Amino acid sequence: MRLNRFICAATFGFLAATTTTVNADTWRFGLEEIEGSVQHSYAERFKALVEEKSDGEIDVQLLPYGKWGSSYSALYDAIQGGAIQLGFGSGALGGTVPESQLLNLNYIMPSDQWVTAQGLNSDTFLKSKAWQESFRKRSLVPLAALPEGYQVWTTNKAINTPEDIENLGIRVMDNSLLRATYKAYGASPTSIAYGELYSALQQGQAEGNIQPVFAHEEMAFYEVQDYMIFAQQSQFVATLIGNADWYDDLSADQQKMIDGITKTLVREGHDIQTQYNEERLETIKEKSDINIVELTEAQRDAFRKKAKPVRQIYIDEVGARGEQSLNALLSAFDEAAKGQ
Repeated sequence: MRLNRFICAATFGFLAATTTTVNADTWRFGLEEIEGSVQHSYAERFKALVEEKSDGEIDVQLLPYGKWGSSYSALYDAIQGGAIQLGFGSGALGGTVPESQLLNLNYIMPSDQWVTAQGLNSDTFLKSKAWQESFRKRSLVPLAALPEGYQVWTTNKAINTPEDIENLGIRVMDNSLLRATYKAYGASPTSIAYGELYSALQQGQAEGNIQPVFAHEEMAFYEVQDYMIFAQQSQFVATLIGNADWYDDLSADQQKMIDGITKTLVREGHDIQTQYNEERLETIKEKSDINIVELTEAQRDAFRKKAKPVRQIYIDEVGARGEQSLNALLSAFDEAAKGQ
């Protein structure tokens, strides 16, 4: 498979077998994506800034997808257990932190992606009691958010209305809220491992796919699909998480350093994803004859109405902390929009 070229021999089993007590001056940073991705570029900047501001006393070791294993849950388990100090968690993180599925809700984010980035990283949301507790209950701490661009659908037929997506076998990350969302649209969501997705699309085991543009390009999913549909339903958001015990054992100066670096990287992360997605879309257009479909506001409204009831499903599934986190996020978006 295409992904095999990126996978190294190291596995989570190897990491777990070494020890959970790592050199205090080495921070392992696990990524859900391969080298050359948005997460990797963000992590490279994080590494450079940590090593610069600590005068070289801290070494940040980057572990792209494959260097810790291939199951996202293995990465989250490693962070929870302390074998890896920090890393990214996105859609699949809902199995570990159910409240984190909030970031998979469709049509709650502003259309302006910079406003979204500001809101997600604001103290109003990121440091809200409910959001922090949701992670700390699982031995984790949320440190920042990295929006990686709009999620784009690829299919073998044009999608303009919810009727067009009826019964479509679309691949979603292993996340109950995403499955509920696409069932609300009328589709038939299925979960397939990222490393198996190209062949699944090629062989018709999945009829559609949801990824930010850069992922469609770097994994060449567009080669085996006929349409790219921009519905602006959600952005792909990765949460930077740390092991709670590791973070709490850092000095106050080190915690302050991380906070300052992640605040600096809000703008840089936004610029990185913007550049990646714009450049990768041009590459897709140059290398293929895929049909680009951009839904109108009226067409998006039809999907928006279908998606709105899923907010209550989220609240019913995860409880009070989920509802409080949703309210904090909506307030944060309002504040960011006003201060734009």
